[in-house]
Amino acid sequence: MNRRVGAAMAALAALTACTNDADTPDPPATSTPDTSAVVTQCPDGLADALAAWGEAGFSGSITVSTAGEFDCRAAYGLADRATATPNTPDTVFSIGSVTKAFTAAAVADLVDSGQLDLGDRAGDVVDGLDGAVASVTVEQLLRHTSGLTGSHGQDHEPLDRAAAVAAIAELELAFEPGTDHLYSNAGYTLLALIVEEVSGSGFREYLASRVLPLPDGDVAGGFWDGEPAAPGPRAVGYLDGGPTEATGDFAGPHWALRGNGGLAMTTPELAVWTHALFTGQVVARGAAGDAGWVSHDASRYGEPFLTAAGGGGDIGHDVVALWVPRTEQVITVASNTPAITAEELLQAVGPALVTGEPVPAPDTSAVAADPEELAAAAGRYELPTAGSYTVAVRDAGLAITAHGPDAVAALFPPPRGVTSDDAAAHEDAVLSLLAGETQEGRDERALLASDIGAIRNVDLAGTITSEGELRTYVVVTAAEETIMLWYALDEHGGIAGAEGPTDPPTLLVRPSNDGAFRPDDPAGGGAATTVRFEDGDMTVSGPTGRTTARSAP
Repeated sequence: MNRRVGAAMAALAALTACTNDADTPDPPATSTPDTSAVVTQCPDGLADALAAWGEAGFSGSITVSTAGEFDCRAAYGLADRATATPNTPDTVFSIGSVTKAFTAAAVADLVDSGQLDLGDRAGDVVDGLDGAVASVTVEQLLRHTSGLTGSHGQDHEPLDRAAAVAAIAELELAFEPGTDHLYSNAGYTLLALIVEEVSGSGFREYLASRVLPLPDGDVAGGFWDGEPAAPGPRAVGYLDGGPTEATGDFAGPHWALRGNGGLAMTTPELAVWTHALFTGQVVARGAAGDAGWVSHDASRYGEPFLTAAGGGGDIGHDVVALWVPRTEQVITVASNTPAITAEELLQAVGPALVTGEPVPAPDTSAVAADPEELAAAAGRYELPTAGSYTVAVRDAGLAITAHGPDAVAALFPPPRGVTSDDAAAHEDAVLSLLAGETQEGRDERALLASDIGAIRNVDLAGTITSEGELRTYVVVTAAEETIMLWYALDEHGGIAGAEGPTDPPTLLVRPSNDGAFRPDDPAGGGAATTVRFEDGDMTVSGPTGRTTARSAP
């Protein structure tokens, strides 16, 4: 099996909370990456400040506009390492769950025209939809208050319309509709079904004709897979050290992603569309105009703002859009590697861009590595408990892989706002899920069994925080093989993200001028972990204390 389900709301959480990025770092490219920027309409000071982030590892595109006029369009790094093709402002990225904002606009358009009411029940609109979900309303689906939990399909596995309706009808409700909040991809696919039923045209065709057109007559992109396709050069996504296979040639049918993902465009196109949406140029009515977006108060940026974000999927792109109502400012960022993601860049530079302060520089405190020092540190280190570390030289630094819950906990301490109790509760919930204590858990066990045979045992391998979400690693032993997976769960115990098979969590560290090694974290959002090697010991120090592992014979 090879599965990666994105938890899109994690990107939104990353804007206001610190995170550890524990994805396996990219290996060095076969040639030195071109980190030069292609910049138009960027003031010199801003161009220089953003270029420093490109040099620190950000690969992607950023656009800033105010009142519908571009302030800055810039791009950094490579869209395709194999061909040394650079990113430009015209590079197309999959926008992932930002697609939900477009789906919400399509629904609002139908409400504006009187063809649909926010109080309409899904079962009264979609032919053949039964089960508990039939009672939820359009507004509850828009606001993620329907209670719908579980997944109706995997991103790049074929799913037709009838199968999507049947799968959604079988999903459970985590709570009485309208009484709580729970993010749901399936809920937005159900909205896409509603758009088709009410409009009498295909969902993709409706978006292309009614929602994607821009005020100037251009069109905001298209779809990553299938037609109408987003025109223009595309960025290759990179995950876990290599390019992804989701390059836009998935033939479908695409109902696993329809409505909740699937769109693609450039960051300037997304910026223009965002301004048009919030100034009434996409849909006339504002009542549902912020559906698909998350509202934030003024505590972080000095201004109330809204965000939409998408990432964590198998395409390898991360995209975030920010709207500041008072100034009509838009910031859109897209990335195609995990080195510095779009959310991490926005977290670092967003407050300055909104307030007009100087953009902060990335953390480049690491010193040049001594090859002999790196080679001497490489090897295996054992904890007094069963945990251990494997240290390897990688990309002028050290890649430290943690094996076992104790090793993971020391190397990846929880960031600010997350406690060890939170991690323990998440682990308990993952183990309960894989024990089949819920219908979603039983479905997950059946899915695993279909790939690797009957499950014999599930062992905890540790929990980290990455991309704004808790991820619990487990080792699943089955009749035919043993694999490692990670799961991210929502607040009601449903699967928000998963990947498997995967490698144990790995942290890239670089030497500093005090003789220690620290995480390669230019955005400065991770925990303050310090690693030292001395007399055959590897000592990991952080907010939760100090742990020492001995060099294995």
